[in-house]
Amino acid sequence: MMDLSKKRIAVLGTGANGAGIGADLVRAGLNVTFIDQWPDNVQAIRDSKLQVILQETERFEVEVKTLHLCQVSELKKNFDAVLLLVKAYDTKWACQLIEPYLAVDGFIVGVQNGMTGQDIADVVGPDRALAAVIEVTSAMYEPGVVERHSGHERSWFAVGPNNPEASKHVPMAAQLLELAGVVEQVEDINSPKWMKLILNAAELVPSAILDLSIVETTKFKDMKAVMLAAGDEAVAAAKFLDYKIRPIFGMSGMDAENPETFVRTILDELAANYILPHSKSTVLQDWMKGRHSEVNELNGLVVKAFHSRNLVAPTNQAMVEFALAIERGEKTRGTHNYGPLLERIEELRVSN
Repeated sequence: MMDLSKKRIAVLGTGANGAGIGADLVRAGLNVTFIDQWPDNVQAIRDSKLQVILQETERFEVEVKTLHLCQVSELKKNFDAVLLLVKAYDTKWACQLIEPYLAVDGFIVGVQNGMTGQDIADVVGPDRALAAVIEVTSAMYEPGVVERHSGHERSWFAVGPNNPEASKHVPMAAQLLELAGVVEQVEDINSPKWMKLILNAAELVPSAILDLSIVETTKFKDMKAVMLAAGDEAVAAAKFLDYKIRPIFGMSGMDAENPETFVRTILDELAANYILPHSKSTVLQDWMKGRHSEVNELNGLVVKAFHSRNLVAPTNQAMVEFALAIERGEKTRGTHNYGPLLERIEELRVSN
């Protein structure tokens, strides 16, 4: 095990997951700096410390140095490791912001949804870029307060290099993430990253469009079939992109490796062991805060993969259309979208 006590760690993006993971690093005695773009969150953590509610049964607070983005230019020392937890669409500029303060032999690990590994490598170089799969269920409905719904034993990460040159950094990244959950070190990080995208495509946007929790969405009329269809299209896209269908979250067995059963298996695993009945998707949390979502970086990538083959992914395309319409203010989220969503999926399917 590496001695991390003298390493300087930054968590860039301290919303629900970033702050929750960062709190675990602070409690382990590490030298951690939070960097965030939400002024109210920065101020709340400074004024009242970070408040963490763990699985609705335990509450603790953490005191941690917290900077707003505009204060990064005041840094005097470089970081040995940066855990990047901004939204996928913010990856490039966030890496450009922090790169001058990254040690020459340091690294950035993108602990994010979406396929962001190459974006990180493009900015900091292939030898300093890692990517990670994250399955941690958290929420932040008020500044400085994290509700962590999944405990450490049910928080899961996979970490690996986007390029072989960065392999030397994987052990340290894994050791950091092990303070927050279970970690698997992998060589081919893009396949498990896409496996998580399959789940994201099935759960995040569909539940947000209906303004329901993920579990509630699986039980609403025939929405589980719609969610499975979105995931199955993402499985097909994986084949187009030469990604391997493989278990994540520590799952095992033929159902977790079979393209025909993968989506149902992982969706059931999520609902049974990784989220609470009222857990809302990150997309819905973004919309509740008036922010736009990662729909283009999730369902949109499935649509793009199909378009590259002159095909249509009807379920995911309909999800993207409805999500963007909600973000433009042309539609409102709610269960009233159920019928029109199914109609649009069928229109796209027939025209394909």
